[in-house]
Amino acid sequence: MSHVPARRRSVFPDLTELFDAFPVTGFRPPFGGNLIRVEDRVEEDKYVLRAELPGLDPAQDIKVSVQDGQLTIEAERSEEKSEGGRSEFAYGSFSRTVTLPAGADEDQVDASYSKGILEVTVALVPKERGARHIEIKPAD
Repeated sequence: MSHVPARRRSVFPDLTELFDAFPVTGFRPPFGGNLIRVEDRVEEDKYVLRAELPGLDPAQDIKVSVQDGQLTIEAERSEEKSEGGRSEFAYGSFSRTVTLPAGADEDQVDASYSKGILEVTVALVPKERGARHIEIKPAD
């Protein structure tokens, strides 16, 4: 008969436990559940990103910015739940940054919010010309 040692609990916590120890900051991995969930697509003349942000006031709780080819969405949730004479606060900051596709025009960005979904549209500048021929100059 072989002796199988009892399974020992690892000294190191599971990654999800490690991230649960920190306050909600938007730096949790996707499996942690505090990252803003998004879907995006490129259409003929625009880039469209949709983000799930239910229960927020877009004028006060959501900020959208574009800089250096990056689109950033920041949101802050502060809500109070009252149940059976007890109240509980649920709050946190969330953030998500995505790289814009080539040709994105940072001066033509629109955002709208409806039924918990933020939709950001960025115009794409059409390619006006094909490949450009580069002249090779003789070295001295």
